Amino acid sequence: MIRILIADDHPVVRSGLKQILAGETDLAVQGEAQNGQEVLELVRKQKCDVLILDLQMPGRSGLDLLKELKHGYPELHVLVLSLHPEDQMAVRALKAGAAGYLTKESAGAELIKAIRKVSHGGKYVSPSLAERLATALGAGSEKPPSEILSDQEYLVMRLIASGKAVGEIAKELSLSAKTISTYRTRIMQKMGMKTNAELTHYAIRNKLID
Repeated sequence: MIRILIADDHPVVRSGLKQILAGETDLAVQGEAQNGQEVLELVRKQKCDVLILDLQMPGRSGLDLLKELKHGYPELHVLVLSLHPEDQMAVRALKAGAAGYLTKESAGAELIKAIRKVSHGGKYVSPSLAERLATALGAGSEKPPSEILSDQEYLVMRLIASGKAVGEIAKELSLSAKTISTYRTRIMQKMGMKTNAELTHYAIRNKLID
């Protein structure tokens, strides 16, 4: 029996996932969480094989949570199920410790197959994502500007590029406005840009925001 935890802040999504899994005799949902803190509490109390994780829950960064889970629970296989298209977050999620990456759009068709694969120690990625990974990890390949950002800087960059103000971003990430402004300064320096408009054009051109 493959024991599963579901982490998503939307009850409708959690319910839908449970319906997809309900007909499978080798899969059992052991618990649910709606934020990062609940995820950590669940994995401490409840033995499981696969965690289905939404990266964009309230509170801490999903990438930070992935790294903590990888360090503290290396035997746990994390399958990221995200609204973000693969070319926005998948490579970073896999580098942070995810065993697989699925978009919510493709979950109905691929979820069960992905769970079974990662539960046995495999990696689950689409063919297009496998190609992106090969390119991203290729020796001597020149990194695009966004790839040199830290995970937190990358997250802030995407929020700035989507048009959110410093105060909004600070509230969403539970950080101070001063900290977000510091991140913005670092992002601009690393990417060789001066204005939010430049960031937005870059993000749209490279499909880093919807």
